[in-house]
Amino acid sequence: MDPGTRLRLADDFVRRFAAALRGTQLYAPGHPLVERSLGALAESAGRFLDDEPAFAMGLLGQDIIVGDAPLPRGADNYGELVRRLQGLGIERIAFQRGVTPEEIATLVATLAHPERRAKAAAPGAEPSDALAVLGALAHIRVGRLQVDERVESSSSDVATIRRLYSDAVSMAGTLWETAQQEGIPNPKEAQTLVDSLAQAVAQNRTALVALTALKEYDNYTFTHMVNVSILTMAQARSVGIDGTLLREFGLAALMHDIGKVRTPTEILNKPDKLTDAEFAIMRMHPVDGAEILRQTPEMPTLAPIVAFEHHLRSDGTGYPFGLARPSLNIATMLCSIADVYDAMRSQRAYQHAFPTDRILAVLQRNDGVQFDQHLVRRFTQVMGIYPAGNLVRLNTGELAVVITVYAPDPHRPRVRVLMDARGASLPRPVDVDLWDAAPEGPGPSSVRGPVDPGEYGIDPLTYL
Repeated sequence: MDPGTRLRLADDFVRRFAAALRGTQLYAPGHPLVERSLGALAESAGRFLDDEPAFAMGLLGQDIIVGDAPLPRGADNYGELVRRLQGLGIERIAFQRGVTPEEIATLVATLAHPERRAKAAAPGAEPSDALAVLGALAHIRVGRLQVDERVESSSSDVATIRRLYSDAVSMAGTLWETAQQEGIPNPKEAQTLVDSLAQAVAQNRTALVALTALKEYDNYTFTHMVNVSILTMAQARSVGIDGTLLREFGLAALMHDIGKVRTPTEILNKPDKLTDAEFAIMRMHPVDGAEILRQTPEMPTLAPIVAFEHHLRSDGTGYPFGLARPSLNIATMLCSIADVYDAMRSQRAYQHAFPTDRILAVLQRNDGVQFDQHLVRRFTQVMGIYPAGNLVRLNTGELAVVITVYAPDPHRPRVRVLMDARGASLPRPVDVDLWDAAPEGPGPSSVRGPVDPGEYGIDPLTYL
């Protein structure tokens, strides 16, 4: 399906969804207008599912993305749909091939009158509780506003993810060396690498994203490639991008810096800050990267676009110099956020690692015109101010590992307390939900700041 057709289908689907929601809110079940609008919505969904096995509708701030098509801003006919989904804490609705008109009618009726569904289910239930009935739908999946589809990890799960990450970094090094020697990376190896990472992101995003912070600093180039790919796919999944397109996002992010294979080694590996002349040479890598990826067989067209754009900014700054675009590809914007985040938290000879709150301040600087602030806020919800896997000191002086981040308040995660305020290990770690903790209570209620786990000989990932 060509992009123009996808965009028209996406716009038609959302308009019909909004119309069905309005009709169901205004008229009784079985009313001809309601039946007509629901039938039109089911027909519109069927057009998407004729071409692919599933598609998702996701929220991005006030915008809607259907499949891989972000709808243009200003389409206010579906404003009520956006408000209704946000009010119920819904960020994503996925439709699978085989969805029936009855399932679509149940979805719309529940969104239109959640209070009725909740009352029918149990006296005193909240409207948001009505969404539980949607879990019984075989071909519709509703994603609530939370950071992760977290899967409980056993030690074997963590060991598997460690091996996957280590293998990915090693394979990234091979891709880099192939590009240096042969002029282009091996596209099949790159795709195999991204497929494995995408599957891991889907199955246990928390552990994999946490692992990106525990890198080998002497292998920065290759760990950075893998980390940016993981962080880009984690963001993409959170806004409803999945399947083949998710892998294209991950592949483009993995290859975003491949143009640096043409950068002189003495500049690329210089331990000190670059001179103006050296930085001018370094700034050529987006152009070189786009050229390399355009020449690479079987490389998706998204990859050279992201390689060329990833240092451009929404306000027209960045480089290549003198290039202003009215809008950047959404894959570029996600990759750019991941790129800056990972670079700033990496400790190198000429740079200290920065905590997440300072990195986010950089992403939000210049009044938020360099980076799309909807995406920055979503990234904050995905990662948290203190990301999962971080060792932190609590306001009580205790040491804890961050286990889960909550989107509504990234400052107050769920933590696993390992040491008391005197530095003594607890006989058994204790889980504390800072989201529910009372500030005036006797126990911990907030995070004081991040702590280097190396100082205490702690591997936080084993506690996820």
